[in-house]
Amino acid sequence: MALAVTDEHRQLAEAVTGWAERHSPPGTARDAIDGAGLVYREKLAPGLASQGLLGLHLPETAGGQGYGLPELAVAVAELGRALVPGAFLPTVLASAVLAASRTADAADDGLGARLTGLADGTLTGAVGLGAGMRASADGTGEATAVTIDGTCGPVLGAPLADLVILPAARGDDEIWVVADATDLTITPVDSLDLTRPAGRVRAGQLVLPTGQMLTGLRPGQVTSLVAALLAAEACGIADWAVATAAGYAKIRHQFGRPIGQFQGVKHRCAWMLTASEQAAAAAWDAARALQDAGPGDAGAAFATAVAALVALDAAVSCAHECIQVLGGIGYTWEHDAHLYYRRALSLRALIGGSGEWARRVAALVLDGAQRPLAIDLPPEAAPVRAQVRAELAEIAAADPAGRAGRLAGGGWVTPHLPRPWGREAGPLEQLVIAEEMRAAGLRAPGLAIGAWVVPALVQYGTREQQERFLPPTLRGELVWCQLFSEPGAGSDLAGLSTRAERAEGGWRLTGQKIWTSLAKEAAWAICVARTDPDAPRHDGISYFLVDMASPGVQVRPLREMTGDSLFNEVFLDEVFVPDDLVVGGVNRGWRVARTTLANERVSLSQSWTFGCGNPELAGAVQALGAAAGPAVLERAGRLLAEGHAIDLLGMRVTLKQLSGTEPGATGSVRKLLGMRHAQRVAEECWSLTGPDGALGGTRWSRAVLFTRALTIGGGTTDIQLNIIGERILGLPRDPEPPA
Repeated sequence: MALAVTDEHRQLAEAVTGWAERHSPPGTARDAIDGAGLVYREKLAPGLASQGLLGLHLPETAGGQGYGLPELAVAVAELGRALVPGAFLPTVLASAVLAASRTADAADDGLGARLTGLADGTLTGAVGLGAGMRASADGTGEATAVTIDGTCGPVLGAPLADLVILPAARGDDEIWVVADATDLTITPVDSLDLTRPAGRVRAGQLVLPTGQMLTGLRPGQVTSLVAALLAAEACGIADWAVATAAGYAKIRHQFGRPIGQFQGVKHRCAWMLTASEQAAAAAWDAARALQDAGPGDAGAAFATAVAALVALDAAVSCAHECIQVLGGIGYTWEHDAHLYYRRALSLRALIGGSGEWARRVAALVLDGAQRPLAIDLPPEAAPVRAQVRAELAEIAAADPAGRAGRLAGGGWVTPHLPRPWGREAGPLEQLVIAEEMRAAGLRAPGLAIGAWVVPALVQYGTREQQERFLPPTLRGELVWCQLFSEPGAGSDLAGLSTRAERAEGGWRLTGQKIWTSLAKEAAWAICVARTDPDAPRHDGISYFLVDMASPGVQVRPLREMTGDSLFNEVFLDEVFVPDDLVVGGVNRGWRVARTTLANERVSLSQSWTFGCGNPELAGAVQALGAAAGPAVLERAGRLLAEGHAIDLLGMRVTLKQLSGTEPGATGSVRKLLGMRHAQRVAEECWSLTGPDGALGGTRWSRAVLFTRALTIGGGTTDIQLNIIGERILGLPRDPEPPA
């Protein structure tokens, strides 16, 4: 269910998938290779019509279901996953264009019957995109007809179409007309997509009444509609490819183990998932943007251009990588992988090269196009908002010196946590609180690493530990650092060697920690150490609270490649920690540490740009002016599209939480992609400085060095790929290391 976020969309996706399993099972696409028209018209079109899928997006007055483009996109994605053959996509494209061209009072404009026929399955349609048609007005005075002449194509689904929507050049303008297939010459072509025919369409001085001119369309609207719906189908293809590759990697054995256990295959599948998730986010947003678009809405044009770039490339790359994972079996005619690959390639070719779309994305951004991401909260948010606003107003009116204490005492700093440390706020209330805090000009104290400590103490700390440490931490008065990483362990936290030995009334900690932020400023630290060296790796670890002023604690700054010293080494030489500062019980620290690490990843995923995001990239390209040639615009457009898709992933996580469902892969993918994206933006902006890139100390020379740390800290890219492969795709875990 690539696009579905809400309960209603998930139910729709399930219904469409169920229909496809019953009426277009595997093998149906192959049946259509030699008889697409027969299979579609006799087997598929009646079922699609009776299920309401052909008219899902059309008004009820035209025989439709009265929904919109987002719902149609969900259905297109699911049918794309099932590789449903024939004219479904070309037909709903045609009906979407016709519906968009009609004004609210155009019940008798002559298009109503055509829309009804497309919705009930008695007509099929197609939409041409290529240039080649010319138009001229006929008659004297007010034109009563238009003449079109020329060739357009290849047009997807044209050999099956009863009506075709075509572009035609009239002077410097482009017009769109709808013509009956019987008035055109349609020549089938050898289609790369074996399951859907294509053809070239010729009109020889065809005279059409002006009623068949689609005058209600905005400039670029047809292209945007095509981009949105082709992107939706591309998402289904990408999703199928990911599932197929991962499923095969679980059962195919080589060298005595499943191939999904080999890191090369596991990471390949994980990268496929990241592409699929980005595609889903972009296609989902494109359908939403078009649904709400008004005249001159550059944001909708931007959203659809991003979808055309991200989703179509994802379909091609995921299908390609799927064949690679399948190996020889994937290259055979008998396996369906090549049918999906052919369809993905066909979609990419029909809509235009990715370089063209990347340059379009960049041009739109440089012209000021914006697509603000906002969530429309449900009606039940209103009473919550009223109460939150009233309480925050009292704090905003109070003495500024006491605001931090009141925010902490009221649970406003960590509202998702249970009382008294939070407000037990669900996702909806958390969003309302964040909005109202901004509106009231209130800012919660910055907790830094304390934000990772608090959830661990709330869940596992004793009452005494909570009352001692949580209030000052939530007020921002207590600075923490984290003594987790070690020189010999890296991302393998369970491989730590720092030991804790029993002493009277507590423990003595000895070892070395590294990459510790804020160690010079912190008053307290959270530290993991091995309390039972004979226990299994994860069972002999305990979680300590360490006073950084204790005898035996030595902090040495580490100088990074930037020349700064943000990190530190910390040496522990028999540092005494009393029993009452062990959190969660002796030898049970692994579960506490995992709570801390989980909160670290969420925190990092929410602020991944570090000054290296889309606004900075757009500014750097804008500063070049005319010197920003096609190559620069293409690279920038790809990065701008990726950045927007990553923002959309965050929005989809929030919406899934609001609807009470697990975010699934979306959150992990966003963290992984976000850090890499910041690196790429820094590198691109640095490259745009030209010879000045050889200078040290400039903004972008520093940024390109600093961002190298982003894919290392908080779990390296390789570890994140393992997590995605194993926990989300269900691929076999890496073999356990020797004891």
